[in-house]
Amino acid sequence: MQHLVKTSDFSTQEIEDLFTDASRFKAGHIVPLLQDKIIITLFFENSTRTRSSFEVAAKRLGAQMVHLDVAKSSTKKGETLTYTAANLDAMGPDAIIVRHSNSGVPQILSLHTKAAIINAGDGAHAHPTQALLDLFTLKEHFGDVKGKKIAIVGDIKNSRVANSNIELLTRMGMEIILVTPPHFLPPTSLRYTHKIEEVINDVDAIMSLRTQTERHEHPTYASLKDYASDFCITEELIGERDIIILHPGPVHRNIDIDDALLADDRCKVLKQVENGVFVRMAVLKKLTLG
Repeated sequence: MQHLVKTSDFSTQEIEDLFTDASRFKAGHIVPLLQDKIIITLFFENSTRTRSSFEVAAKRLGAQMVHLDVAKSSTKKGETLTYTAANLDAMGPDAIIVRHSNSGVPQILSLHTKAAIINAGDGAHAHPTQALLDLFTLKEHFGDVKGKKIAIVGDIKNSRVANSNIELLTRMGMEIILVTPPHFLPPTSLRYTHKIEEVINDVDAIMSLRTQTERHEHPTYASLKDYASDFCITEELIGERDIIILHPGPVHRNIDIDDALLADDRCKVLKQVENGVFVRMAVLKKLTLG
């Protein structure tokens, strides 16, 4: 059984095939391919967009969804995660979608299930379907992304979205520039800067990230407004430049991206949400039908 724990679990050709399916779904070629499939969601972290996106994707393909209420699950009674997964797997689901605050949980669960494990985000490690939908959105806009430059702006160190996109986008030939405060910069061989103004004329796209305050051991800014003064993507900063703006959500308005730019056609945040459903439909098709 193939799993999707990190973006490198899919080859470049598999991703191209995945996007062919996603494009067909987006064009309206949808049939209930998964009408005999059962998919379980196992979310140990709060989620609105990702969980809803997977649910819509599954239902559009005719699958049955089962949501495990983690607050009432046996893990709250002392049962181990692996034993919970083994019990769920014994019920015969075709896929289990997992989100957890600890890095590595989906990988561990994949060793104890026959069902496909899909990582919906684990700690600061990976969020593969987010990176896939980001790439799909970039390719939809640019066509060929090879040679395009993208600035990833914000809390790189604590971002699973950044990790997944760095692997995937560099593999597809994009040049990534990290824009981040010094304390949010992990060890890297990529080009980086602490000032967005230094690279604004070099890039074709900007991916803004949410500040991961829940993953900070200590406050790093006196306030988010202090952070925004240096790293908020504003209409004034972008000006008339032909640059598209992405964000994985949820957006801290006027902290990550300002209101005016969120309403600009160059901002693709809602397009990412739309494309996320079709990309996740393609992922579910691939992992449950082969």
